[in-house]
Amino acid sequence: MSKRDLLVSHFCSGDAIRSRSVSDIVLAKTLDVPAPPARLLADWEREISSQLLLEPGDVEALPLARARARWPDYRLCVQAVSDWTRTLGLPEVLASSDVALMACRGARYHHDGAQYGGAAFCNLFVSEEKGLDLHFPFAGHRIPLVRGTAVIFDTGQPHGVIRRGSSGFDVADFASGQDCTQMFLTWELPIEDTHVAHALQITFDVDPSTSSQLEEEQVRLNGERAAVCPSTGQWRSAD
Repeated sequence: MSKRDLLVSHFCSGDAIRSRSVSDIVLAKTLDVPAPPARLLADWEREISSQLLLEPGDVEALPLARARARWPDYRLCVQAVSDWTRTLGLPEVLASSDVALMACRGARYHHDGAQYGGAAFCNLFVSEEKGLDLHFPFAGHRIPLVRGTAVIFDTGQPHGVIRRGSSGFDVADFASGQDCTQMFLTWELPIEDTHVAHALQITFDVDPSTSSQLEEEQVRLNGERAAVCPSTGQWRSAD
């Protein structure tokens, strides 16, 4: 994608579809958060192996309510992220945002603008260092995943979780028997919130004529609906 290419997210805003720019800003910091207790880690492993059946590249939700009951330091994790977001000029946005607990065994390159175009993601990784990076091929960011890695990014920006030292997502990097599962908390920050939009430098209503003709959320590149190659992260036509 060159600087002349135009990337636009069309997202649901109330009963209408609205357009906006896609930010290449990725805010990241390593926060000091305690490790989840051993019994909670064991519970997650059982859930992953018996219920989620995670395959390489999969990203799936874990039961958060049950985890919180066994996670005495959960509030400390939330507080650490909340304190960080305040330093970014995002007061109280975390407290009013939906939160989920996720697990991934790597992650194929994708964008989330077709389901979450009205949001930015704020993720806190709580697993230990396992030689994996969160990679944004077009935004130009590659962030090592360690316990406490926190990131905020535009859902329309392609991203994946890949093996450190690799140039793309390869199923072989996540073979059975390898300890390469990452757990993370994720919040949906409303992109129309003034503070969120300012932090990511979002411009709204960049293509209202197209938005008025659409019935569902999508990301468009130079006027065409776009998808992401799961192995390379390159943009391609969704048709």
